[in-house]
Amino acid sequence: MSDAVTRVSAEIGGNEISFETGKLAKQASGAVVVRSGDTMVLCTATAGNLRDVDFLPLTVDVEERMYAAGKIPGSFFKREGRAGEKATLSARLIDRPIRPLFPKGWRYETQLVAIPMSVDHVNPYDILAMNGASAALMVSHIPLPTPVGSVRIGKVDGNFVVNPSEEDLVDNTDLDLIVAGTQEAILMVEAGANEIPEAEILDALDIAHEEIKKLCAAQIELAEKAGKEKIEVEVPQVDPDLYEQVNASHGAALAAATQVEDKLERQDACKAVEEQVLAQYAPDPEAEDYTERRAAAQQAFDKLEKSLIRERIAVQKKRPDGRSADEIRPLSIEVGIAPRTHGSALFTRGQTQAFSVVALGTTREEMRLDTLGLETAKRYFHHYNFPPFSVGEAGFMRGPKRRDIGHGALAERALVPMIPTQEEFPYTIRVVSDIFESNGSSSMASVCGSSLSLMDAGVPIKSTVAGIAMGLIKEGDDYIILTDIAGVEDHLGDMDFKVAGTERGITALQMDIKITGVTFEILRDALAQAHTAREFILGEMAKVIDAPRAELSKHAPRIS
Repeated sequence: MSDAVTRVSAEIGGNEISFETGKLAKQASGAVVVRSGDTMVLCTATAGNLRDVDFLPLTVDVEERMYAAGKIPGSFFKREGRAGEKATLSARLIDRPIRPLFPKGWRYETQLVAIPMSVDHVNPYDILAMNGASAALMVSHIPLPTPVGSVRIGKVDGNFVVNPSEEDLVDNTDLDLIVAGTQEAILMVEAGANEIPEAEILDALDIAHEEIKKLCAAQIELAEKAGKEKIEVEVPQVDPDLYEQVNASHGAALAAATQVEDKLERQDACKAVEEQVLAQYAPDPEAEDYTERRAAAQQAFDKLEKSLIRERIAVQKKRPDGRSADEIRPLSIEVGIAPRTHGSALFTRGQTQAFSVVALGTTREEMRLDTLGLETAKRYFHHYNFPPFSVGEAGFMRGPKRRDIGHGALAERALVPMIPTQEEFPYTIRVVSDIFESNGSSSMASVCGSSLSLMDAGVPIKSTVAGIAMGLIKEGDDYIILTDIAGVEDHLGDMDFKVAGTERGITALQMDIKITGVTFEILRDALAQAHTAREFILGEMAKVIDAPRAELSKHAPRIS
C-alpha cells in the first residue's frame, strides 16, 4: 500500500481549507483530513457488504470528541455517550445533499464517519465535515458521481461573510446560512435568520455557490491525484414491455386511485391496485422465477404510480387532493386547550396537526451544553415528537429519532430571533410540539403552533412566526411550484422547501433538492409564493390571538 500523502487546498472567504489523504485511516475505502486554521476533521467513507434491499443502505455518523477542544466530558462516566444534538444535526447536513447523488442500484452498506480531531473555536467543524465526507467518497471506490461543496454565509455588520468565525456566529450575525451543492447547482440550504428579506437570501445563495465551485474543484483535483477506481453499478431498469402492459391493464384504475383526496383512503386504493398488479404479473409463488417476476412487476407499478402523479401535477396542474398550486389546506387554530399547562395551542392544516405546549421555568432550569462549541447554555429550546400513530402506523417509541431532532431544531431556529432577552423575561422556556396527525409539513405546523402557544403563555415574543412548506414538480420544461405540500408531493417531488418567518422577513429556511435543474428563477418564485402563504397564515393566526397575553398562567412560576 502506498504511503504517499496527497494534499490539495482552496481559498474560501480569505481562509485556506486543505484536504489531505494517505496518512490516516488507510484501511477505510476513503479517508480525508480537512483542515482550516487549527480545526481538523477526519472524514472516512467505507463500503461494506452487498445487501439485498431496495433502498440505499447509507449511514452518516459524526462522533464528537471532547479532547478536540481540550475538554473532559461532564457526567459521572467522563466519556462521550450517544451523539448530542450538534453532532446529529451535522450528520444530517452531510447526509441530505449526498444521499440523492448515489446511483440507483448502489446496495453496498455505506458508512460516512466524521471525527473532529482538533477544534480552534474560530472555524466550526460542521462545514469542514460536510466537505470532508464528500472528499472521502471522491477518493474511495464508491461511485459518487460528483463532489459536493459546502459553505456557510453569515451577515456581520450588514455585510455577507463567507465562513464567519464561531464567535461571530454566536454573538454577531443576523444570518447563519449553510449551503451545499455541486459545481452545477445548489442541493441543500439550511438557515437561521433575523427577519432577512427574500432578496438577500438569494444574494447569499449566489455568493455561496461561487465558493462551492472552488471546493468541488479541489476535491476533483484530490481524486485525480489519489482516487481509487470506482465500482461499476448496474442501474436497475424497468422492463418497458411490462410497463406498457401494466399501464394498459391497470393504468386507469391507478389513475382513479391516485386522485382520492383523503390520504389514508388514497393509500388503501393504491395498495389495492398494487396487489392486483402483483397477482396478475407474478401469479405463482411456487414458480422458479417468482422473485424476479414480482420484483419486475413492483418496479413497473412504482414507476407508473410516480409518473401518473407527477405528470398530472406538473403538466395538467392538478394536485392529488384537488387544490390549486398556491392553495393552502383548511386551517383550524385553537389556543389554551390544555388547562394546567403554561401555554398551549392546537394548529391543524389539512391532515397535519401539531399540539404545541410551553413550560416556563426559572433560569436555574436552563439547558447546560457540554459540547465542542462556545455556547454553554440555552434558555429557550424546542422539542418535536412524531409518534407512529400520527400516520396511522404502529411502531416503537424509543426516544427522539434523528428526524425528530432535526425538525425540532428547525422550529427552534424559527423562533429564536423573536424570543425576549433574559432581562426582559427572566424565564427558561421549553416548547414541545407533539404531532398528532401528519400529511406533510409537520415541522412548519410546529412553528405556527409554537408561536401561538408562546403568546398563550404570555411570553412577550417580538413578532408572530409562521411556516410553510413549498414543493416543486418538474417534468421536462413543465414545472409547478406547490404551496403547502402534502406527504405524497414531498415523497414524489423534486424539492422540499420549508420557509418560516414574520411579516418582515425570514427567520428559518430548509431546502432539499433532488434534481439539478432548479434555477435561481425557480427559487425566487418559490420564495415569493412562500411569502404570500406566510402572510395568509399569520392573518389567520391573528384572528385567534394577535398578541402575547398580558398575564402569565396562574400555574406558571413567579419570578419577581
